[in-house]
Amino acid sequence: MELSAEYLREKLQRDLEAEHVEVEDTTPNRCASSFRVLVVSAKFEGKPLLQRHRLVNTCLVEELPHIHAFEQKTLTPEQWAREQQK
Repeated sequence: MELSAEYLREKLQRDLEAEHVEVEDTTPNRCASSFRVLVVSAKFEGKPLLQRHRLVNTCLVEELPHIHAFEQKTLTPEQWAREQQK
């Protein structure tokens, strides 16, 4: 499986109907085994953090076994708008 930040971004955006997705390859040599993601989706409305992360993990169920480190931040559109004002 060929993993890339762009591949993960597109999959998260499509499957979670996200309005904003950032994916950063945090592997020192950019070998696509460590990622940091930010996902903004209305699907997170009313869900606690654990459920939001489970939605992301379910979306990437095939990819996660090939990723050594995965950091995620999940926000609703309202939370994202507030963060942008800071």
